[in-house]
This record gives sequence, C-alpha cells and structure tokens, in this order.
Amino acid sequence: MVAIHLAPSLCEYCQSIAELSVSASTVRAALTRLENEHPSVYNSVCDETGAVRRHVNLFINSTLILVRDQDGLSATLQPGDVLTIWPAVSGG
Repeated sequence: MVAIHLAPSLCEYCQSIAELSVSASTVRAALTRLENEHPSVYNSVCDETGAVRRHVNLFINSTLILVRDQDGLSATLQPGDVLTIWPAVSGG
C-alpha cells in the first residue's frame, strides 16, 4: 500500500481525511485510484484531460516530482511510499 497525504485544503473534499491508502505501482495509478474513490479531490488535483493542475505539487517521500519536465506520472511507487499532494501557495 501507498499512503497519499493531502494538504489541509484538499481534506475538505474527502470528509477531512488527511491520509488515504491505495494500492498503486505508479503515480498515475495512485491518481486513478483517487479519481475512482474520491473524485472531488481528484478534480482539484487534475484537470479534465488527466494532467496535474499547474498549481499542484506532488512529492514521493519528500522528493518533488517534476510532472511537467519529466514523465513524472510514470514514477514508480513502492509499498510504504508516501505520495504527498500539495497545492502551491502564493500571496503577497
């Protein structure tokens, strides 16, 4: 199993659950499970084409996945890994 940690701003879409457990071997598979089990969270993370939204950062075990620069969605996940989904924060 892989743990998906959600930023507090995403928890409101899944009954305030901050950590989800899924069986997935890649980041894309984890996002697909998220789409099936928590579509409101998924829609906040990915757009209608399945691409990760520009303002969302993904981390595997605290390492940023560069989904736009590499094929980050194909990144391999191992049992016990943590996929963190964190929207970028901006302000002035």
